[in-house]
Amino acid sequence: MNTLNTLLTEMLERGGSDLHLSVGAPPKTRIDGVIHPLNDQPIQTSEMESMLQAVTPKHRWESFLKTHDADLAHEIPGKARFRMNLFRNSKGMATVLRQIPSRIAGIDELGLPPALKNIAEYKEGLVLVTGPTGSGKSTTLAAIIDQINESSERQIITLEDPVEFSHVDKKSTILHREVGEHSRSFAAGLRGAMRADPDVILIGEMRSMETIRLALNCAAMGMLVFATLHTNSATKTIDRIVDTFPADEQNQARIMLAETLRGIVSQLLCKRKDGGRIAVHEILLKHGSLPNCIRNNALASIRNIIDQNRSSGMISLDVSLQKLLDQDIITQEEAYMKAIDKAQFKPS
Repeated sequence: MNTLNTLLTEMLERGGSDLHLSVGAPPKTRIDGVIHPLNDQPIQTSEMESMLQAVTPKHRWESFLKTHDADLAHEIPGKARFRMNLFRNSKGMATVLRQIPSRIAGIDELGLPPALKNIAEYKEGLVLVTGPTGSGKSTTLAAIIDQINESSERQIITLEDPVEFSHVDKKSTILHREVGEHSRSFAAGLRGAMRADPDVILIGEMRSMETIRLALNCAAMGMLVFATLHTNSATKTIDRIVDTFPADEQNQARIMLAETLRGIVSQLLCKRKDGGRIAVHEILLKHGSLPNCIRNNALASIRNIIDQNRSSGMISLDVSLQKLLDQDIITQEEAYMKAIDKAQFKPS
């Protein structure tokens, strides 16, 4: 019988990033964005339940049996740490585990835009790191937090579900809080964090209107707040936040966002021509005309702000894609698939 750690170890040896397990199907792993089977043996119901229960704390297992969904972290000591989601589908229990790098890589080491170092120097406001699932948002945020940790003495609180990257105190003090373990919800944890004298708060995901409202309040109170959303551009991110609120509250939400937003880093992963993947970014930073654009819902003007301020570190997604294309790192087809203005990259 397979054990979870056996399958995870095999995945790591093959260079996989995610392990997919479902009753009635063989174990599968994602390598460079493509899913491959690890073997051809379908997982049986009893085998799946045994594997999952063996690594899940008793109280979380009991909760999973009731709610059919759970998020937690799993670690193979000395090898790797994983973010784990337990769920049910039409065939029974299932899980997906994503590898969390055991060492936190810095901004330069990851090849991230230098503008992210400037973001790490901000003292207050809201900074959003956005992108689809699996695009590396958590890795980028960890690098920014590490930059703050190395360069300044601040109180940093992370609120995650589950805790992914484990930071060691350097110049800053970092407190990790896990939803489900240390707090009932993101909103409850954020209320608690507000009373713990933080300089910096990291919110793993803004899932509800209440969490978004609290994040905006924290930023307005002078804290530096980082959070993630599943959007792929600055304008869509602003729209998503405002649209979370009821129609009669959206104008007030725009005003609050206009006053607190300091940056949006949107991130996608592209397939490299020579194999593997590379991150591509759109970066919007604080600018004198940005608050009016948000307040007046003139989001089309944000593209002009980005294009006219490349010298300060801003860049549009399409310009980032064009750079990779000019460097022969990605194909025309890949640029076309990821582009916002697809006409600019339409294959001839």
